[in-house]
Amino acid sequence: MNLHEYQGKELLKQYGVDVQEGVVVENKDKLGEAYQKLKDQTKTDFVVVKAQIHAGGRGKGGGVKLAKNKEEYLEISNDILGMMLKTPQTPGGMDGEGKLVQKILVAEDVYAPDFEANDEIYISILTDREKNANVIVYSTEGGMDIEAVAEETPEKVHKEFVDPELGLLPFQKRKIAFNLGLSGKAFKGMTKFIGNLYKAFTSSDASLFEINPCLRTGDDRILAVDCKVTIDDNALYRHKDIAEMRDESEEDPTEVEAKNHGLSYVKLDGNVGCMVNGAGLAMATMDMIKLYGGEPANFLDVGGTADAARVEQAFRIILKDENVKAILINIFGGIVRCDRVAKGVVEAAGNIDITVPIIVRLQGTNAELGKKIIDESGLKVESAILLEEAAEAVQNALK
Repeated sequence: MNLHEYQGKELLKQYGVDVQEGVVVENKDKLGEAYQKLKDQTKTDFVVVKAQIHAGGRGKGGGVKLAKNKEEYLEISNDILGMMLKTPQTPGGMDGEGKLVQKILVAEDVYAPDFEANDEIYISILTDREKNANVIVYSTEGGMDIEAVAEETPEKVHKEFVDPELGLLPFQKRKIAFNLGLSGKAFKGMTKFIGNLYKAFTSSDASLFEINPCLRTGDDRILAVDCKVTIDDNALYRHKDIAEMRDESEEDPTEVEAKNHGLSYVKLDGNVGCMVNGAGLAMATMDMIKLYGGEPANFLDVGGTADAARVEQAFRIILKDENVKAILINIFGGIVRCDRVAKGVVEAAGNIDITVPIIVRLQGTNAELGKKIIDESGLKVESAILLEEAAEAVQNALK
């Protein structure tokens, strides 16, 4: 689950991480009130207006702007709030439709007048599954695309691996601050900042924290100016307060609908709809489709209770994607019986106007009975036994 910048900063503050302060505005009638509140706190007319959408590169699309007085602020805020913001990371990129900006963050200007007195740093924390460790990625080249920095000047990107059982050790915090070229007050501030940031990462069951930029201000404070936070969905049951931050308007409507029906669905870019039970089987199914020249259109896991109602809902969700030209149903009958799944497929197919070929592959408990039910249904549904046969049947259906 992704958080907005302002939500991520609220989370960081709970763990003692210093952030660029700001006020969230959703209604244009509240713009003046937000400006005055921030001015009273910061004693300056300068503010930064930031669009709040789940996409990076907001500045490149005009979604982050500095206002030097109230008049500029009101003009900029009225332009950004309600705009369709296009960034390199919104659907379709800069040539796509963009995302509707429903909230803005009115933030304090934390940069010194002399820009060279500020250091922009990149910091992220994520999990390296190959090393079974968390990893802190950091660089002096903050405020830029870290991918470009890593490609052009890889020596400027550092990694610090952290044993989850030992946690982030004092020498590692000092090493990070040293590699960033900090000293004195800024050095001490960074060791505290990175320690609190790591604590926030582990305590919130996050899968990603990205602070870009992390700023060393003109007076040597260390602040999170921007942040991207992704929380592991599987751990949200432990964090009811974070779960309440979910903004479904920023998510794919079909994925939201699937979630509400207890289905795991992720939209992809292909033309073969996949309906399976189990994440591992889903991955194997998608691999097999690609091996035979197709492209999966989705990842859809109906779970262990693939009854008629669940299968029908899965059909409806898959068919909302106009790119789907065939559907492959691949079910392993372990917890659920294959004949029950087959009856569900037949019943669901009879209730929905399905115009694309359907290939069904059932294995496990009562697989032969399930195949018989499919074959005798009278529906235009092709059954298969081996996964290779199913993938080949899909490819033939696409010709």
